[in-house]
Amino acid sequence: MAADSREPSTHAGAAVPCGETISREVVVANSQGLHARPADLLAREARRWQSRIELVADSQRVDGKSILDVLTLAAEAGTRLVVEATGPDAREALEAIGSLFDRNFNEHAGSQTT
Repeated sequence: MAADSREPSTHAGAAVPCGETISREVVVANSQGLHARPADLLAREARRWQSRIELVADSQRVDGKSILDVLTLAAEAGTRLVVEATGPDAREALEAIGSLFDRNFNEHAGSQTT
């Protein structure tokens, strides 16, 4: 059964204790996959939060705050990832990072300048 990609998987509205990990499944939707620009946006967003942020793909787990680690996932279009956050602001971090995936890293709006 697939996790709902819109809600973190903990009790709704409950505060997340510092040691508890919450997660959210996301799907890489952009046709070029999780290439340098979206990986940079993801790592920058992750670094805004105090919580530890990790991305999991199959058996590979990487630090979401490191663009190089994110790029090592080589996540192509359609890849399902689990974003895990552990810390005092985990819920907010997951919401912000999930929003990047939901908005397709703003690539659908056209990344070229006119």
